[in-house]
Amino acid sequence: MREHVGWFNRVLTVAIQLYFRQGCEFGGIEEVQPPRDGWMEQVTGQPDIRFDERVVVMLALMPHVCPQALDIFFVQNKDFDRQYTEFGGWKGLSHGGFLPTGETASFILAGDDVERRGDVLRLFGREHWFYRKDILRLEGAGEGEPLLSGQLRVSDGFLSRVLLGEEYKPDYSTGFPAKRVTTELEWEDLVLDYRVAAELEEINTWISSHRTVMEDWGLSRYLKAGYRALFYGPPGTGKTLAATLLGKKNGMDVYRVDLSMIVSKYIGETEKNLARVFDMAENRNWILFFDEADALFGKRTSTNTSNDRHANQEVAYLLQRIEDFPGTVILATNLRSNIDEAFSRRFQSVVYFPMPDEELRRELWRNMLPKKWLGRQAEELIALAAGTELSGGSITNVVRRCALRLVMSGRKTLDKETLKEALGKEKAKM
Repeated sequence: MREHVGWFNRVLTVAIQLYFRQGCEFGGIEEVQPPRDGWMEQVTGQPDIRFDERVVVMLALMPHVCPQALDIFFVQNKDFDRQYTEFGGWKGLSHGGFLPTGETASFILAGDDVERRGDVLRLFGREHWFYRKDILRLEGAGEGEPLLSGQLRVSDGFLSRVLLGEEYKPDYSTGFPAKRVTTELEWEDLVLDYRVAAELEEINTWISSHRTVMEDWGLSRYLKAGYRALFYGPPGTGKTLAATLLGKKNGMDVYRVDLSMIVSKYIGETEKNLARVFDMAENRNWILFFDEADALFGKRTSTNTSNDRHANQEVAYLLQRIEDFPGTVILATNLRSNIDEAFSRRFQSVVYFPMPDEELRRELWRNMLPKKWLGRQAEELIALAAGTELSGGSITNVVRRCALRLVMSGRKTLDKETLKEALGKEKAKM
Protein backbone atom coordinates (compact mmCIF):
# COMPACT_ATOMS: atom_id res chain seq x y z
CA MET A 1 0.00 0.00 0.00
CA ARG A 2 2.91 2.36 0.71
CA GLU A 3 3.72 2.56 -3.01
CA HIS A 4 0.12 3.49 -3.82
CA VAL A 5 0.08 6.23 -1.17
CA GLY A 6 3.23 7.74 -2.66
CA TRP A 7 1.79 7.45 -6.16
CA PHE A 8 -1.46 9.16 -5.15
CA ASN A 9 0.47 12.02 -3.54
CA ARG A 10 2.28 12.57 -6.84
CA VAL A 11 -1.02 12.47 -8.76
CA LEU A 12 -2.53 15.03 -6.38
CA THR A 13 0.47 17.33 -6.70
CA VAL A 14 0.29 17.16 -10.50
CA ALA A 15 -3.47 17.82 -10.47
CA ILE A 16 -2.96 20.96 -8.34
CA GLN A 17 -0.07 22.20 -10.48
CA LEU A 18 -1.96 21.72 -13.74
CA TYR A 19 -5.18 23.30 -12.46
CA PHE A 20 -3.43 26.43 -11.19
CA ARG A 21 -1.09 26.49 -14.20
CA GLN A 22 2.04 26.10 -12.15
CA GLY A 23 5.22 24.61 -13.52
CA CYS A 24 4.78 20.85 -14.01
CA GLU A 25 6.80 18.15 -15.74
CA PHE A 26 3.65 16.24 -16.73
CA GLY A 27 0.98 17.13 -19.27
CA GLY A 28 -1.72 15.21 -17.39
CA ILE A 29 -2.18 13.13 -14.27
CA GLU A 30 -2.43 9.95 -16.38
CA GLU A 31 1.29 10.27 -17.08
CA VAL A 32 2.04 9.47 -13.43
CA GLN A 33 2.33 5.71 -13.73
CA PRO A 34 0.70 3.70 -10.90
CA PRO A 35 2.48 0.84 -9.13
CA ARG A 36 2.14 -2.55 -10.79
CA ASP A 37 2.51 -4.65 -7.65
CA GLY A 38 -1.03 -6.05 -7.76
CA TRP A 39 -1.89 -4.74 -4.30
CA MET A 40 -5.08 -2.92 -5.29
CA GLU A 41 -6.31 -5.82 -7.40
CA GLN A 42 -5.79 -8.10 -4.41
CA VAL A 43 -7.65 -6.01 -1.80
CA THR A 44 -10.55 -5.14 -4.12
CA GLY A 45 -10.82 -8.49 -5.88
CA GLN A 46 -11.15 -6.56 -9.14
CA PRO A 47 -8.88 -7.25 -12.14
CA ASP A 48 -7.93 -4.62 -14.73
CA ILE A 49 -8.46 -1.52 -12.59
CA ARG A 50 -8.47 1.69 -14.63
CA PHE A 51 -6.41 4.75 -13.76
CA ASP A 52 -9.42 6.84 -12.68
CA GLU A 53 -10.75 4.00 -10.52
CA ARG A 54 -7.37 3.63 -8.85
CA VAL A 55 -7.32 7.36 -8.05
CA VAL A 56 -10.80 7.28 -6.49
CA VAL A 57 -9.98 4.26 -4.32
CA MET A 58 -6.87 5.94 -2.97
CA LEU A 59 -8.67 9.26 -2.45
CA ALA A 60 -11.31 7.49 -0.36
CA LEU A 61 -8.63 5.70 1.68
CA MET A 62 -6.46 8.74 2.39
CA PRO A 63 -8.36 10.02 5.49
CA HIS A 64 -7.69 6.61 7.04
CA VAL A 65 -4.10 5.94 5.95
CA CYS A 66 -2.51 9.35 5.29
CA PRO A 67 -4.91 12.19 6.22
CA GLN A 68 -2.26 14.92 6.02
CA ALA A 69 -1.96 14.31 2.28
CA LEU A 70 -5.30 16.06 1.80
CA ASP A 71 -4.38 19.19 3.78
CA ILE A 72 -3.60 20.89 0.47
CA PHE A 73 -7.36 21.26 -0.01
CA PHE A 74 -7.57 23.64 2.95
CA VAL A 75 -5.87 26.37 0.88
CA GLN A 76 -8.02 29.51 0.74
CA ASN A 77 -9.38 31.20 -2.36
CA LYS A 78 -8.07 34.71 -1.74
CA ASP A 79 -10.63 36.26 -4.08
CA PHE A 80 -13.53 35.12 -1.87
CA ASP A 81 -11.76 34.43 1.44
CA ARG A 82 -13.02 30.85 1.58
CA GLN A 83 -12.02 27.38 0.42
CA TYR A 84 -12.21 26.57 -3.26
CA THR A 85 -15.69 25.27 -4.09
CA GLU A 86 -14.29 22.93 -6.74
CA PHE A 87 -12.29 21.06 -4.09
CA GLY A 88 -15.50 19.85 -2.44
CA GLY A 89 -14.92 18.18 0.91
CA TRP A 90 -16.53 17.93 4.31
CA LYS A 91 -15.36 18.76 7.81
CA GLY A 92 -15.76 15.91 10.27
CA LEU A 93 -17.27 16.10 13.76
CA SER A 94 -14.08 14.88 15.45
CA HIS A 95 -11.66 14.37 12.56
CA GLY A 96 -9.63 17.51 12.00
CA GLY A 97 -8.62 16.66 8.46
CA PHE A 98 -10.26 17.00 5.06
CA LEU A 99 -12.97 14.46 4.16
CA PRO A 100 -13.19 14.06 0.37
CA THR A 101 -16.43 14.13 -1.59
CA GLY A 102 -17.36 13.28 -5.15
CA GLU A 103 -16.44 16.87 -6.01
CA THR A 104 -12.90 16.20 -4.79
CA ALA A 105 -12.64 13.19 -7.09
CA SER A 106 -14.02 15.27 -9.96
CA PHE A 107 -11.47 18.00 -9.34
CA ILE A 108 -8.54 15.57 -9.46
CA LEU A 109 -9.78 13.61 -12.48
CA ALA A 110 -11.56 16.26 -14.53
CA GLY A 111 -10.32 19.66 -13.36
CA ASP A 112 -12.56 22.22 -15.04
CA ASP A 113 -13.52 19.87 -17.91
CA VAL A 114 -17.33 19.85 -17.63
CA GLU A 115 -17.82 16.86 -19.93
CA ARG A 116 -15.46 14.67 -17.92
CA ARG A 117 -17.51 15.31 -14.77
CA GLY A 118 -20.11 12.95 -16.24
CA ASP A 119 -17.48 10.22 -16.48
CA VAL A 120 -16.65 10.76 -12.82
CA LEU A 121 -20.32 10.57 -11.85
CA ARG A 122 -20.62 7.15 -13.52
CA LEU A 123 -18.02 5.79 -11.12
CA PHE A 124 -20.59 6.07 -8.33
CA GLY A 125 -23.53 4.36 -10.03
CA ARG A 126 -25.07 1.15 -8.73
CA GLU A 127 -23.74 -0.79 -11.71
CA HIS A 128 -20.10 0.07 -11.05
CA TRP A 129 -17.97 -2.45 -9.17
CA PHE A 130 -17.33 0.14 -6.45
CA TYR A 131 -20.97 -0.29 -5.45
CA ARG A 132 -21.48 -3.93 -6.43
CA LYS A 133 -18.46 -5.09 -4.43
CA ASP A 134 -19.20 -2.72 -1.54
CA ILE A 135 -15.86 -0.93 -1.88
CA LEU A 136 -16.97 2.69 -1.64
CA ARG A 137 -19.85 5.00 -2.42
CA LEU A 138 -21.09 8.56 -2.07
CA GLU A 139 -23.21 9.21 1.01
CA GLY A 140 -25.03 12.10 2.60
CA ALA A 141 -25.73 14.46 -0.28
CA GLY A 142 -28.57 16.74 0.78
CA GLU A 143 -31.91 16.60 -0.98
CA GLY A 144 -31.74 18.65 -4.16
CA GLU A 145 -27.96 19.12 -3.85
CA PRO A 146 -25.41 17.94 -6.44
CA LEU A 147 -24.82 14.17 -6.33
CA LEU A 148 -21.07 14.71 -6.21
CA SER A 149 -21.44 16.66 -2.97
CA GLY A 150 -21.85 13.37 -1.10
CA GLN A 151 -19.00 12.19 1.10
CA LEU A 152 -16.67 9.63 -0.47
CA ARG A 153 -16.76 6.73 1.99
CA VAL A 154 -15.08 3.35 1.94
CA SER A 155 -17.05 0.46 3.39
CA ASP A 156 -16.09 -1.00 6.75
CA GLY A 157 -15.47 -4.32 5.05
CA PHE A 158 -13.02 -2.90 2.52
CA LEU A 159 -11.25 -0.85 5.17
CA SER A 160 -10.84 -3.96 7.31
CA ARG A 161 -9.20 -5.82 4.42
CA VAL A 162 -6.86 -2.90 3.73
CA LEU A 163 -5.80 -2.08 7.29
CA LEU A 164 -6.19 -5.40 9.11
CA GLY A 165 -5.93 -7.93 6.32
CA GLU A 166 -9.10 -9.68 7.45
CA GLU A 167 -12.79 -9.83 6.64
CA TYR A 168 -15.01 -7.44 8.57
CA LYS A 169 -17.69 -8.98 10.78
CA PRO A 170 -20.06 -6.20 11.85
CA ASP A 171 -22.13 -6.40 15.03
CA TYR A 172 -25.53 -4.97 15.89
CA SER A 173 -25.76 -1.18 15.97
CA THR A 174 -28.15 1.57 14.97
CA GLY A 175 -26.35 1.69 11.63
CA PHE A 176 -26.46 -2.08 11.13
CA PRO A 177 -29.60 -3.68 12.59
CA ALA A 178 -28.40 -7.28 12.30
CA LYS A 179 -26.39 -9.60 14.52
CA ARG A 180 -24.18 -12.53 13.61
CA VAL A 181 -25.47 -15.76 15.12
CA THR A 182 -23.20 -18.69 15.91
CA THR A 183 -23.47 -22.09 17.57
CA GLU A 184 -21.17 -24.69 19.10
CA LEU A 185 -23.40 -27.43 17.68
CA GLU A 186 -22.78 -29.26 14.41
CA TRP A 187 -25.04 -30.31 11.55
CA GLU A 188 -25.18 -33.84 12.98
CA ASP A 189 -26.62 -32.45 16.25
CA LEU A 190 -29.87 -31.38 14.57
CA VAL A 191 -32.79 -33.48 15.81
CA LEU A 192 -35.66 -32.96 13.39
CA ASP A 193 -38.62 -34.66 11.79
CA TYR A 194 -37.43 -36.51 8.66
CA ARG A 195 -39.50 -34.24 6.41
CA VAL A 196 -37.88 -31.12 7.84
CA ALA A 197 -34.44 -32.72 7.51
CA ALA A 198 -35.11 -33.46 3.82
CA GLU A 199 -36.14 -29.84 3.17
CA LEU A 200 -33.01 -28.54 4.90
CA GLU A 201 -30.83 -30.90 2.88
CA GLU A 202 -32.33 -29.43 -0.29
CA ILE A 203 -31.46 -25.90 0.85
CA ASN A 204 -27.98 -27.08 1.81
CA THR A 205 -27.53 -28.61 -1.65
CA TRP A 206 -28.43 -25.30 -3.28
CA ILE A 207 -25.95 -23.39 -1.11
CA SER A 208 -23.13 -25.82 -1.85
CA SER A 209 -23.92 -26.47 -5.53
CA HIS A 210 -25.70 -23.39 -6.91
CA ARG A 211 -22.81 -22.61 -9.27
CA THR A 212 -23.25 -25.99 -10.93
CA VAL A 213 -26.96 -25.33 -11.36
CA MET A 214 -26.67 -21.73 -12.55
CA GLU A 215 -23.39 -21.67 -14.48
CA ASP A 216 -22.37 -25.18 -15.53
CA TRP A 217 -25.88 -26.14 -16.56
CA GLY A 218 -26.72 -22.71 -17.98
CA LEU A 219 -29.89 -22.25 -15.93
CA SER A 220 -29.05 -18.67 -14.98
CA ARG A 221 -31.09 -17.62 -18.01
CA TYR A 222 -34.22 -19.04 -16.42
CA LEU A 223 -33.66 -19.08 -12.67
CA LYS A 224 -33.32 -16.01 -10.50
CA ALA A 225 -30.11 -15.78 -8.51
CA GLY A 226 -30.26 -16.60 -4.82
CA TYR A 227 -32.51 -18.79 -2.70
CA ARG A 228 -35.43 -17.74 -0.53
CA ALA A 229 -36.91 -19.92 2.21
CA LEU A 230 -39.65 -19.50 4.82
CA PHE A 231 -39.38 -21.33 8.15
CA TYR A 232 -42.48 -21.45 10.32
CA GLY A 233 -43.55 -23.28 13.45
CA PRO A 234 -43.88 -22.90 17.24
CA PRO A 235 -41.13 -21.13 19.20
CA GLY A 236 -38.12 -23.23 20.16
CA THR A 237 -38.51 -25.81 17.40
CA GLY A 238 -35.15 -25.15 15.75
CA LYS A 239 -35.74 -22.49 13.11
CA THR A 240 -32.85 -20.26 14.16
CA LEU A 241 -30.55 -23.20 14.87
CA ALA A 242 -31.25 -24.72 11.46
CA ALA A 243 -30.41 -21.44 9.70
CA THR A 244 -27.24 -21.07 11.79
CA LEU A 245 -26.08 -24.61 11.03
CA LEU A 246 -26.76 -24.18 7.31
CA GLY A 247 -24.24 -21.36 7.43
CA LYS A 248 -21.74 -23.22 9.59
CA LYS A 249 -21.85 -26.33 7.41
CA ASN A 250 -21.01 -24.21 4.36
CA GLY A 251 -18.47 -21.88 5.99
CA MET A 252 -20.82 -18.89 5.80
CA ASP A 253 -21.71 -16.25 8.37
CA VAL A 254 -25.39 -15.99 9.30
CA TYR A 255 -26.81 -12.58 10.24
CA ARG A 256 -30.10 -12.42 12.10
CA VAL A 257 -32.39 -9.43 11.52
CA ASP A 258 -35.29 -8.99 13.92
CA LEU A 259 -37.82 -7.14 11.80
CA SER A 260 -39.88 -6.19 14.83
CA MET A 261 -36.88 -4.18 16.06
CA ILE A 262 -36.30 -2.13 12.92
CA VAL A 263 -39.79 -1.30 11.68
CA SER A 264 -39.88 2.45 12.22
CA LYS A 265 -42.78 4.80 12.66
CA TYR A 266 -40.83 7.36 10.67
CA ILE A 267 -41.51 7.24 6.96
CA GLY A 268 -38.52 5.97 5.03
CA GLU A 269 -36.51 4.87 8.08
CA THR A 270 -37.40 1.18 7.76
CA GLU A 271 -36.21 1.16 4.17
CA LYS A 272 -32.95 2.83 5.20
CA ASN A 273 -32.38 0.34 8.00
CA LEU A 274 -32.99 -2.61 5.70
CA ALA A 275 -30.89 -1.09 2.93
CA ARG A 276 -27.85 -1.02 5.23
CA VAL A 277 -28.18 -4.75 5.83
CA PHE A 278 -28.68 -5.72 2.19
CA ASP A 279 -26.00 -3.36 0.90
CA MET A 280 -23.42 -4.80 3.28
CA ALA A 281 -24.45 -8.41 2.67
CA GLU A 282 -24.83 -8.20 -1.11
CA ASN A 283 -21.24 -9.01 -1.96
CA ARG A 284 -20.38 -11.07 1.10
CA ASN A 285 -20.89 -14.75 1.58
CA TRP A 286 -23.68 -14.35 4.15
CA ILE A 287 -27.00 -15.99 4.89
CA LEU A 288 -29.58 -13.41 5.96
CA PHE A 289 -32.06 -14.69 8.54
CA PHE A 290 -35.12 -12.49 9.16
CA ASP A 291 -36.79 -13.42 12.45
CA GLU A 292 -40.30 -12.29 13.43
CA ALA A 293 -41.05 -11.90 9.73
CA ASP A 294 -44.73 -11.27 10.34
CA ALA A 295 -43.78 -7.85 11.74
CA LEU A 296 -43.41 -6.74 8.14
CA PHE A 297 -44.97 -9.61 6.19
CA GLY A 298 -48.37 -9.72 7.87
CA LYS A 299 -51.60 -9.43 5.97
CA ARG A 300 -51.46 -6.43 3.70
CA THR A 301 -53.76 -3.64 4.75
CA SER A 302 -56.19 -1.68 2.64
CA THR A 303 -54.77 1.68 1.68
CA ASN A 304 -57.27 3.81 3.54
CA THR A 305 -54.71 6.01 5.24
CA SER A 306 -51.23 7.30 4.55
CA ASN A 307 -49.91 4.94 7.25
CA ASP A 308 -51.47 1.98 5.45
CA ARG A 309 -49.86 3.03 2.19
CA HIS A 310 -46.53 3.46 3.94
CA ALA A 311 -46.75 -0.01 5.52
CA ASN A 312 -47.44 -1.57 2.13
CA GLN A 313 -44.51 0.35 0.64
CA GLU A 314 -42.22 -1.10 3.32
CA VAL A 315 -43.37 -4.62 2.46
CA ALA A 316 -42.88 -3.99 -1.24
CA TYR A 317 -39.39 -2.64 -0.61
CA LEU A 318 -38.34 -5.66 1.45
CA LEU A 319 -39.82 -8.07 -1.08
CA GLN A 320 -37.87 -6.42 -3.87
CA ARG A 321 -34.59 -6.51 -1.95
CA ILE A 322 -35.14 -10.16 -1.03
CA GLU A 323 -35.89 -11.07 -4.65
CA ASP A 324 -32.80 -9.21 -5.88
CA PHE A 325 -30.47 -10.61 -3.20
CA PRO A 326 -28.04 -13.04 -4.88
CA GLY A 327 -27.44 -15.09 -1.73
CA THR A 328 -29.60 -17.12 0.65
CA VAL A 329 -32.42 -15.43 2.59
CA ILE A 330 -34.43 -17.24 5.27
CA LEU A 331 -37.51 -15.72 6.91
CA ALA A 332 -38.99 -17.16 10.09
CA THR A 333 -42.36 -16.80 11.79
CA ASN A 334 -44.28 -18.72 14.43
CA LEU A 335 -47.51 -18.88 12.43
CA ARG A 336 -47.74 -19.27 8.68
CA SER A 337 -51.23 -17.78 8.81
CA ASN A 338 -49.57 -14.48 9.77
CA ILE A 339 -47.91 -14.36 6.34
CA ASP A 340 -49.83 -13.11 3.33
CA GLU A 341 -50.36 -16.00 0.88
CA ALA A 342 -49.05 -13.87 -1.97
CA PHE A 343 -45.67 -13.77 -0.24
CA SER A 344 -45.43 -17.54 0.14
CA ARG A 345 -45.25 -18.01 -3.62
CA ARG A 346 -42.00 -16.07 -3.71
CA PHE A 347 -40.11 -18.67 -1.65
CA GLN A 348 -38.36 -21.69 -3.10
CA SER A 349 -38.90 -23.58 0.17
CA VAL A 350 -41.58 -23.29 2.84
CA VAL A 351 -40.56 -25.47 5.80
CA TYR A 352 -42.77 -26.32 8.78
CA PHE A 353 -40.94 -26.97 12.08
CA PRO A 354 -43.39 -28.96 14.26
CA MET A 355 -43.18 -29.66 17.97
CA PRO A 356 -41.02 -32.76 18.43
CA ASP A 357 -42.90 -36.00 19.07
CA GLU A 358 -41.96 -38.29 21.96
CA GLU A 359 -39.36 -40.18 19.94
CA LEU A 360 -37.59 -36.96 18.92
CA ARG A 361 -37.85 -35.60 22.47
CA ARG A 362 -36.21 -38.76 23.74
CA GLU A 363 -33.33 -38.20 21.33
CA LEU A 364 -33.04 -34.54 22.36
CA TRP A 365 -32.91 -35.44 26.05
CA ARG A 366 -30.38 -38.19 25.41
CA ASN A 367 -28.15 -35.69 23.58
CA MET A 368 -28.45 -32.89 26.14
CA LEU A 369 -28.38 -34.58 29.54
CA PRO A 370 -24.77 -35.18 30.65
CA LYS A 371 -24.17 -38.91 31.12
CA LYS A 372 -22.46 -38.26 34.48
CA TRP A 373 -25.80 -36.93 35.79
CA LEU A 374 -27.80 -40.07 35.04
CA GLY A 375 -26.11 -43.12 36.48
CA ARG A 376 -28.25 -46.27 36.61
CA GLN A 377 -31.48 -44.29 36.22
CA ALA A 378 -30.58 -43.02 32.75
CA GLU A 379 -33.40 -44.58 30.73
CA GLU A 380 -35.96 -43.98 33.46
CA LEU A 381 -35.09 -40.28 33.68
CA ILE A 382 -35.05 -39.87 29.90
CA ALA A 383 -38.45 -41.59 29.62
CA LEU A 384 -39.85 -39.29 32.32
CA ALA A 385 -38.53 -36.19 30.57
CA ALA A 386 -39.63 -37.30 27.09
CA GLY A 387 -43.18 -37.83 28.33
CA THR A 388 -43.62 -34.07 28.75
CA GLU A 389 -44.42 -32.23 25.52
CA LEU A 390 -41.77 -29.53 25.12
CA SER A 391 -39.93 -27.89 22.26
CA GLY A 392 -36.18 -28.19 21.88
CA GLY A 393 -35.79 -24.65 23.18
CA SER A 394 -37.83 -25.46 26.29
CA ILE A 395 -35.80 -28.62 26.88
CA THR A 396 -32.63 -26.52 27.06
CA ASN A 397 -34.32 -24.38 29.73
CA VAL A 398 -35.10 -27.48 31.79
CA VAL A 399 -31.51 -28.74 31.46
CA ARG A 400 -30.22 -25.35 32.64
CA ARG A 401 -32.55 -25.37 35.67
CA CYS A 402 -31.48 -28.91 36.57
CA ALA A 403 -27.82 -27.89 36.33
CA LEU A 404 -28.38 -24.98 38.71
CA ARG A 405 -30.24 -27.20 41.19
CA LEU A 406 -27.39 -29.70 41.21
CA VAL A 407 -24.82 -26.97 41.78
CA MET A 408 -26.88 -25.43 44.59
CA SER A 409 -27.41 -28.77 46.32
CA GLY A 410 -23.85 -29.98 45.88
CA ARG A 411 -25.08 -33.19 44.24
CA LYS A 412 -23.62 -34.67 41.06
CA THR A 413 -26.45 -36.92 39.90
CA LEU A 414 -29.96 -36.01 38.78
CA ASP A 415 -32.99 -37.45 40.58
CA LYS A 416 -36.64 -37.68 39.56
CA GLU A 417 -37.81 -35.00 41.98
CA THR A 418 -35.41 -32.38 40.63
CA LEU A 419 -36.30 -33.26 37.04
CA LYS A 420 -40.05 -33.21 37.76
CA GLU A 421 -39.77 -29.80 39.42
CA ALA A 422 -37.85 -28.36 36.45
CA LEU A 423 -40.31 -29.85 33.96
CA GLY A 424 -43.27 -28.47 35.91
CA LYS A 425 -41.86 -24.96 36.06
CA GLU A 426 -41.19 -24.98 32.32
CA LYS A 427 -44.71 -26.18 31.51
CA ALA A 428 -46.14 -23.50 33.81
CA LYS A 429 -44.54 -20.83 31.60
CA MET A 430 -46.58 -21.92 28.58
